Amino acid sequence: MIHFIRLAAVIGLAVALFVTPDASFAEGYGKQKVVYHINYLGGENDKAYRGAMRNIQNHINAVGVENVDIKVVLHGNGVSMLKSAKADDTLQTVIGGLKSQNVTFNVCNNTLVGRKIDYSNDLYDVWEDDIVPSGVAELSKLQQEGYTYIKP
Repeated sequence: MIHFIRLAAVIGLAVALFVTPDASFAEGYGKQKVVYHINYLGGENDKAYRGAMRNIQNHINAVGVENVDIKVVLHGNGVSMLKSAKADDTLQTVIGGLKSQNVTFNVCNNTLVGRKIDYSNDLYDVWEDDIVPSGVAELSKLQQEGYTYIKP
């Protein structure tokens, strides 16, 4: 019986170590600059968009909000995420939560013009400062500035 109790304690400790966030974990990653690229449709129930936003939140959780500078560049079909969010409270909450952790969302002006999208009326929480001339040029610029490219 004592062996069982010891084994249970060891297993409990091991689980706690793997589940509990550890500040030293974040220190091991150091400071990071990352650009997430979204240029695809969200699919049924915006599943792809929700997955991408979950990846970003997991990234922040692992590295620490104070250690990461994250930008999301949306162009082409990716702009549809902010269209969908206009009518989706859950997506609004997720995007708002990321923005509250200093994640910036940049929208391609070429896409807006080409698709006749009015960012102030058609997209969720987009402001003039969020618009970049070209999504792909912005991705290149950010990579030149040392941002790591991720396409979730």
